[in-house]
Amino acid sequence: MPDPAAPSPSSGGRDDAGSVDDTVAAAIADRLADAYHTGRPVAPIRDELAAGGIPAAYRVQELTVERWEREGRRVVGRKIGLTSRAVQQQLGVDQPDFGALTADMCLTSGESIPTAAILQPKVEAEVALVLASDLDQPDSTVAELIAAIDFVVPAIEVVGSRIADWDIGILGTIADNASSGMFVLGTRPVAPGEVDLAEVRMELRVDGTVASTGTGAACLGHPYIAALWLARRSYEVGRPLRAGDVVLTGSLGPLVPLEPGAEVDMSITGLGSVRTARDH
Repeated sequence: MPDPAAPSPSSGGRDDAGSVDDTVAAAIADRLADAYHTGRPVAPIRDELAAGGIPAAYRVQELTVERWEREGRRVVGRKIGLTSRAVQQQLGVDQPDFGALTADMCLTSGESIPTAAILQPKVEAEVALVLASDLDQPDSTVAELIAAIDFVVPAIEVVGSRIADWDIGILGTIADNASSGMFVLGTRPVAPGEVDLAEVRMELRVDGTVASTGTGAACLGHPYIAALWLARRSYEVGRPLRAGDVVLTGSLGPLVPLEPGAEVDMSITGLGSVRTARDH
């Protein structure tokens, strides 16, 4: 397995020299909230965030999650985005990011996605980890990560963008909670020691046709490397990973648009399959 302390993702892309203007961040968070409620995407926001950089984008995300919690939504984990080189190339970015997962985003394999639930939806295949214990150290190790995992399941993430035409860049996707939408979990838990996650092969089919393929190694070299990056970054921002959290470790292949009525079936060797559909 590649070194989980590999330097490329370890900084999380932070620009600590950037300044965060809370007035600007709050205004952007308000517009994104309106996009959720109205179903109308907003214009690109990267230029407004440029002065503050990545810290400003994460501040917008933080304000959004705080709003959700005030509204009664419950955070149940975190997602890592932009771990696959194929997805980075699709979206024009060069580093991973992360966002929050809430209970109402979670579906069980076989459940469908309401047509209006997610703006501009795309699907991707991921390995999901479910934690049995906290990961609350600034320098969590791979041994501590493995010990903390309760089980592993395959997952389909349905990402979306509240920004028109997916014109996002790294600042836009971070601010928009890592382009979160919903996620669909498989139902057959697998113990972490039963499969080498770097070697698994994924195939995602839309209406019976193969639309995306990949391997576990496409996720920063190994899904555990992505999960460790997330654990350390989550500690840094004061929201460490907790027992029971779901961790979506990142896409194993290219994103695929999800049209109304489309049926999606995804399988990962050693982990099983998961399926969903988008309502007409």
